[in-house]
Amino acid sequence: MKPGIHPDYHPVVFQDASTGKTFLTRSTATSGRTIEWEDGNSYPLLVVDITADSHPFWTGTQRLVDTAGRVEKFNRRYGKRGR
Repeated sequence: MKPGIHPDYHPVVFQDASTGKTFLTRSTATSGRTIEWEDGNSYPLLVVDITADSHPFWTGTQRLVDTAGRVEKFNRRYGKRGR
């Protein structure tokens, strides 16, 4: 990497706003808030709305779309035209 053209890449703690779960990773994002991590060091804290801990796809609460019902609704509304 060329020096001086890349943003600062440093450890950051992300916290899920709905579940409160936190995890330490690296990012270019910064924050004025800090948190003391398990290793005793202080890291910037970023609170996010959705993580894998609360996302419907990963938690198994994802809704299934009834595509057969949509086709039937379309046929009722517009009928079978052209026959």
